[in-house]
Amino acid sequence: QAQLVESGGGLVQPGGSLRLSCAASGSFFRLNVMGWYRQGPGKQRDLVATITPTGSANYADSVKGRFTIFRDNGKNTVYLQMNSLKPEDTAHYYCFARNDLRVDFWGQGTQVTVSS
Repeated sequence: QAQLVESGGGLVQPGGSLRLSCAASGSFFRLNVMGWYRQGPGKQRDLVATITPTGSANYADSVKGRFTIFRDNGKNTVYLQMNSLKPEDTAHYYCFARNDLRVDFWGQGTQVTVSS
């Protein structure tokens, strides 16, 4: 049973920080690019960040300078460090991974709410 499990979401005040984790378990073949999408209330699901196995990262303009994506290949885990959080960052965050057979895997998501 292949599975991606996210953790680390929650409620924070504006300006606060959270770290999201996404751990892959089960049979995936070799994982390639990993990353995060998010979807706020009444909005499209947008790409937040991606990272290759060698550490090359890309970010949406809305999170550059505030979010950092990194991964631990030995643990098959990808992280998203979120700093200086804003109310507009409120969304359900979804982890994804692609393997060398170009098969995509998705987590169930974790809620991030930024509010006073």
